[in-house]
Amino acid sequence: PKGADKGLFSLAPALTVIPAMIGFLVIPWAGGLELGDETVAIMGANINIGVIYIVATAGLGAYGVAIGGWASNNKYSFLGGLRASAQIISYEIPMGLALLCVVLTAGTLMPETIVAQQLHGQWNIVQQPLVAILFYICLLAEANRAPFDLAEAEQELVGGWHTEYSSMRWALFFMGEYIHLFVGAAFFTTLFLGGWSLNPITGYDLPASGGILMVALQFGIVLGKIFLLVFLAMMVRWTLPRFRLDQLMRLYWEGMIPASLWLVLIVSIYM
Repeated sequence: PKGADKGLFSLAPALTVIPAMIGFLVIPWAGGLELGDETVAIMGANINIGVIYIVATAGLGAYGVAIGGWASNNKYSFLGGLRASAQIISYEIPMGLALLCVVLTAGTLMPETIVAQQLHGQWNIVQQPLVAILFYICLLAEANRAPFDLAEAEQELVGGWHTEYSSMRWALFFMGEYIHLFVGAAFFTTLFLGGWSLNPITGYDLPASGGILMVALQFGIVLGKIFLLVFLAMMVRWTLPRFRLDQLMRLYWEGMIPASLWLVLIVSIYM
């Protein structure tokens, strides 16, 4: 569009989709694959700050929305970008605090270790259901899904931050949104649903490693849980109306942030 910042206008969709795609790296998709004397981890990169890596890459994706709204030289887009920025600042606080509850109980930042602890004990959603609900709500906000999709509210902003976008640039924005939802569901599965675990309470469960058939079964279980979480996000979109901006801010700052601080305090005392 006339008057747009061409460089930033083209960069914004890439800033949305690339951070979403690289989030796949540290998700443990299955247990270890036993090949002779070695066990190969079924994940892209086995790094010791895996949980922080996912949060960091997810946070970067939101810059694409803000920059896209700014670069479009359109008032509706600009307001959508501002709303997205306010939402980013707001949801990352309760999301980080909910994540801190899991990290405190697990004592590690490595996703595969968090899964291993749930295999030998209970799923974190059984132990910390309120934390899981809080985290899932923040997950919907991070992926810009209803009822938190105020940055693109048709009622007052036409299309919001992507009003001026079309063709493949527009498609990249929404590809990024859907990939964020998929990676977020995988992250939730790792943190709260025991990864490839089948037993939510203590007792017999699948092994932490095995042959190709066992790994295929574990991979299928992880994908099944992701499918259910994505389906739940779709059900929420079809069921709940979009919040007003003031309602959204009140929910975060007066509801979710104090609640998450209380949960961190309770977990800390318990530990």
